[in-house]
Amino acid sequence: MKPPFHRALCLVWLLALGACGDAPWNSPYPASEAGSNILYSAFTERPKHLDPAQSYSENEAVFNAQIYQPPLQYHYYRRPYSLIPFAAEAVPRPKLYAADGRRLPDDAPQAAYSVYEIRIKPGIRYQPHPAFAKDSAGRSAYDSLGPKDLEKIFTLADFPLTGSRELVAADYVHQIKRLAHPRLHSPIFGLMSGYIVGLKELAAALERAPKDGYLDLGRYSLEGAQVVDRYTYRITLKGKYPQFVYWLAMPFFAPVPEEVERFYAQPGMAEKNLTLDWYPVGSGPYMLTVNDPNRRMVLERNPYYSGETFPAEGEPGDAAAGLLKDAGRPLPFIDKAVFSLEKEGIPYWNKFLQGYYDASGIGSDNFDQAIQIGSAGDIALTDEMRDKGIRLTTAVAPTDIYMGFNWLDPVVGGGGGERARKLRLAISIAVDHEEYISIFANGRGVPAQGPLPPGIFGARTGADGINPHVYDWVNGAPARKPLAEAKRLLAEAGYPEGADAQTGKPLVLNLDTTARGADDKARLDWLRKQFAKLNVQLVIRATDYNRFQDKIRKGNAQIFQWGWNADYPDPENFLFLLHSLQSRVAYQGENSANYANPEYDRLFEQIKNMENGPERQALIDRMLDIARRDAPWVWGFHPKEYTLVHGWMFNQKPNQMARNGLKYQRIDPALRDIQRREWNRPVLWPLAAAALLLALIAAPALIAYRRRERASATA
Repeated sequence: MKPPFHRALCLVWLLALGACGDAPWNSPYPASEAGSNILYSAFTERPKHLDPAQSYSENEAVFNAQIYQPPLQYHYYRRPYSLIPFAAEAVPRPKLYAADGRRLPDDAPQAAYSVYEIRIKPGIRYQPHPAFAKDSAGRSAYDSLGPKDLEKIFTLADFPLTGSRELVAADYVHQIKRLAHPRLHSPIFGLMSGYIVGLKELAAALERAPKDGYLDLGRYSLEGAQVVDRYTYRITLKGKYPQFVYWLAMPFFAPVPEEVERFYAQPGMAEKNLTLDWYPVGSGPYMLTVNDPNRRMVLERNPYYSGETFPAEGEPGDAAAGLLKDAGRPLPFIDKAVFSLEKEGIPYWNKFLQGYYDASGIGSDNFDQAIQIGSAGDIALTDEMRDKGIRLTTAVAPTDIYMGFNWLDPVVGGGGGERARKLRLAISIAVDHEEYISIFANGRGVPAQGPLPPGIFGARTGADGINPHVYDWVNGAPARKPLAEAKRLLAEAGYPEGADAQTGKPLVLNLDTTARGADDKARLDWLRKQFAKLNVQLVIRATDYNRFQDKIRKGNAQIFQWGWNADYPDPENFLFLLHSLQSRVAYQGENSANYANPEYDRLFEQIKNMENGPERQALIDRMLDIARRDAPWVWGFHPKEYTLVHGWMFNQKPNQMARNGLKYQRIDPALRDIQRREWNRPVLWPLAAAALLLALIAAPALIAYRRRERASATA
């Protein structure tokens, strides 16, 4: 029998040998996945909804946009953003009609009805799914499941049979009806019920239906969504709404087969998380095969997806950058995408540097490790990143981050007249968002000159694009007006040196916010200092989100911080935020500032239904002039998103509107494996040192042990 220390030495030696194998010793993935065509990413918060009638969040679109196939999609490379067919054969153009049924010219400024006729491509098939499975007699295999049938069913993969079928026009009509389903509470029902003919009436009829059991939407008709033939359907809208085509690129208008909804509605399914909200069903390039939101989610290639190829054109410079090398190749490229839960930023970042995640954003804590900023403000990757072959992609998000003034407030609002207007402009100059972006966003932002982000039609560049009430054009760039100009405006507003000229009382303003954590303190302190530059006291009124929302709804906030992310890349989607008929207090709309200007409203009614062109641009220019002069917002900034990608990933170009970019990504698994091994070589000297130390400690015992053995043998 060998002594204990001998076995310990053997164990140390075996560990050292194991660390020298082909696969990285600390890999979080199974060895069987080495060299596989798999993309690795992470998610920080589980998706709440994967049902396309309910889903409206960015973290949900990461999955839904790869699974579902709406009629349209955004071109991956073109800018400005443009729509192209996805399931549809062409981007539909509406036919306009008068109230008496007369066909109107396509450029008619007004119409009673707009009719979109959409023809989908024949031959598109759904992913494999039990809802499509057939038994030996050709009947549905799982349309009458009982408690005993579900005893051994825990995930969708536990059903032994699956099937598929062709995508048809009726599936799109069924999904449009689901927007009115009383149990789904679709977030766009309110908007769409104002446009889709009969949708509001359908919702009322569904409300009267029995509350228990399956709600069969096939028994109800919808005038505004009709099947024309197997591959064609028609949507009829009230009035003219050109932006509707953008909605046709969202999962809200993706197909949902009736038999899938019926399959999931069976008793006992919801208790096992067997629902459309948990396991979506689509005809897109990928399907969700694992939904374990506390650990990982997995997308795998839909074996029936075909017919789409990589784009052959893009912006000038895309070809030279190597972004079109895969032109004409069938999509998708990647077989599987594994998303692991990472609640903390540091483990996510470290795994990216080790090569275990293929791409990563940059947190504030890691910014200096990844990015260096030159004296002229230019950005570049650090040597550490370049040595690893990491690339940086950037894009300005179609997002407004702003500080709003409540137009109903007597001090800062519209009722204060010229005095309040000059006060708002003084604050707009004093709040230095260039400094904010530098300190709190690591330079990742573009100061806003109005409500339109760069890249959206109507947003001008250069000297023509600045806000002349806050900026001057100096040496080819916008420069914030000096603080002296803000103080002059403040005095003209009746608050010289920050005090009321009539009463002598200091001016005190209130900011409502949900920022309450330790990380928010520095930002709020900075904001107080911006107002203090004018000798204006800013009182922070922090509260929870529900209370904050209630204040905004009732118009009880004086100044507040808010943001808006575009639903679609049209100027209407930003300019409507200042339309008086969108007032939060009066109409429960998205105009949280409750801003109202009759001329702005009149111009908005003109531009909202216009095609992009010189006439629309001229009207938008005038609207921006009005809004900049009135200053209902401190315009804030547009965030700039930075993404790092490893050298084995290809075809990355940020697209802030297209969420279905996974199918365009390509990886080189062999290069990834080589670099993972290089970056994760085990440090063996501690093991060798431990073995040597153990040997030195054990040597005297070994000598004594052998002496005893010899003495026993002699005796």
